[in-house]
Amino acid sequence: MGPADTKGNYNGASPGAIQHHYDVSNDFYRLWLDENCVYSSALWQDGDTLDSAQLRKLDYFVTQTNAAGSGRVLDIGCGWGGLLQRMTEVHGVGETVGLTLSEEQAETVRALELPGCDVRLENWTDHRPAERYDAIISIGAFEHFARRGLSRTERVAGYRAFFESCRSWLRPGGRLGLQTVGKGNTLKLDRAYIRDIAFVSDDIFPETEPPRLSEILEASELIFDPIAVRFDRAHYGRTIRTWLERLRNNRDAAEAVAGADTVVRYERYLEVTAQSFEKRFANLFRITFE
Repeated sequence: MGPADTKGNYNGASPGAIQHHYDVSNDFYRLWLDENCVYSSALWQDGDTLDSAQLRKLDYFVTQTNAAGSGRVLDIGCGWGGLLQRMTEVHGVGETVGLTLSEEQAETVRALELPGCDVRLENWTDHRPAERYDAIISIGAFEHFARRGLSRTERVAGYRAFFESCRSWLRPGGRLGLQTVGKGNTLKLDRAYIRDIAFVSDDIFPETEPPRLSEILEASELIFDPIAVRFDRAHYGRTIRTWLERLRNNRDAAEAVAGADTVVRYERYLEVTAQSFEKRFANLFRITFE
């Protein structure tokens, strides 16, 4: 999913780039993600399992956006439907709409047969809702909204198009909950990390450039008020370390469904990204806008 610039050109990751990563194999991801296949940072407390920490994250955004018991909620980048299912079955949301560019994810969500849920294989730039939403939540999609190589001005313009769209889709007083990987505050990158992160950018997440916090705030200025900001870098590091351990513990099954080469690539990708959070090269932002 990617923003449109003033000429209407998409500046974010293309459907093909998204499918390159997320359509590897549903069975592969199920081996190392939590039971709801939530593919983004959990929100940890002492004593948590991966499952409980992921549910806490989903509940956090439902609470932050006042989505519980509401009539309509949009999930931008809905993944395999964990948030849609949680809102429908636990939080009493009447209607939910999920957007994804992954065909396998869309099929998985439809198979859940959630009442009042409409999942669409659709870019947010093409979304035209029939009526407004009470809340919008986007977890782990925003980092795909700008391609590598864009200038800061181009990135901010694209992000601003996203925020303007969200405001037009919300009822007055509605809230937007956003979780995204972002750049860290350190400028000293060692050579090994530069080499490894180039592998992730080229082979795992093509056409993707994480934002800086300042870019998000500049893009949302005069459109939304940021009423809560969390910096949860350590939470994502712990989440990725847990995924990596689970993948290694299920290596034989993973190789059977996705191939040995894929498993090796993903082990390297998870190790590199875990280190990026541990070394403060990357951060995790959870932001509530109103």
